[in-house]
Amino acid sequence: MLKKQNRWIITTVMALVALAFAGLSIAPLLGAFQNTPQVAASPSSPQERLETEAKGYELVLQREPDNQAALRGLIEVRVQQGNIEAIVPVLEKLAEQNPDQADYQVLLAQTKQRTGDLEGAAQAYRTVLETRPGDINALKGLSDLLIQQERPQAAIGLLEETLNTADAVNQAQPGTIDPTSVRVLLGEVYFKQQRYEDAIATYDQAAQINPEDFRPILGKALVLQAQGKTEEAAPLFASAESLAPAQFKDQVKQLAAAPSPSPVPTTEVTPEEPAVESGE
Repeated sequence: MLKKQNRWIITTVMALVALAFAGLSIAPLLGAFQNTPQVAASPSSPQERLETEAKGYELVLQREPDNQAALRGLIEVRVQQGNIEAIVPVLEKLAEQNPDQADYQVLLAQTKQRTGDLEGAAQAYRTVLETRPGDINALKGLSDLLIQQERPQAAIGLLEETLNTADAVNQAQPGTIDPTSVRVLLGEVYFKQQRYEDAIATYDQAAQINPEDFRPILGKALVLQAQGKTEEAAPLFASAESLAPAQFKDQVKQLAAAPSPSPVPTTEVTPEEPAVESGE
């Protein structure tokens, strides 16, 4: 089986490969809400301070239920408290008020998934995809959720259907679906299912579409590395590093230098659980 550390590295970076330069990325909650006005408080402990701030925002919302600054502030406090369940109704309110901002709906889906409401999470992801069929965050979130539910073929079907409709959708509204990004996601799903040949073929297709995109090259290198084919993976890592933007070069280099997992795992690589994070 894969060593735990190597499995974590590969799973994490496959997600990075899938999302880099693929539409809007979701800002960490605290980063997204860092400009939210703070409620004044001076209690004796951090937890008391946070609870005082939460009550302050709740008082504002009693007077102004649609006050978005207070809603965002309350989310930030609840994240710091670790009270994830309390975030759900607040995010539902923000998503309802901002139907054109898919990030809120995806964050809502992630939060529901974290709390165990998998059906609610799936519905939230699908709500985004109804109007934004190429939203890469929603596609990744829903495909990860389907794998979590042990429905990998449904995840594959979701991404294949997106690819099959891409031409027609993009003719109606150019730029709606990025085929390269969707293929990279599909390669990730195959990788997690240890369908290595399918993963490699999918990454090759993505690389043919955009030879200057480092993600499919890195994805293929990771698959070969997972199979113990380090000599074949080495030139691909070098190519990916050369093509990658500056902020990703160090990560590509670290992956290339990481010990190859050995032997090839015989059980499914478990994906990391998506979460609403406060400091990613």
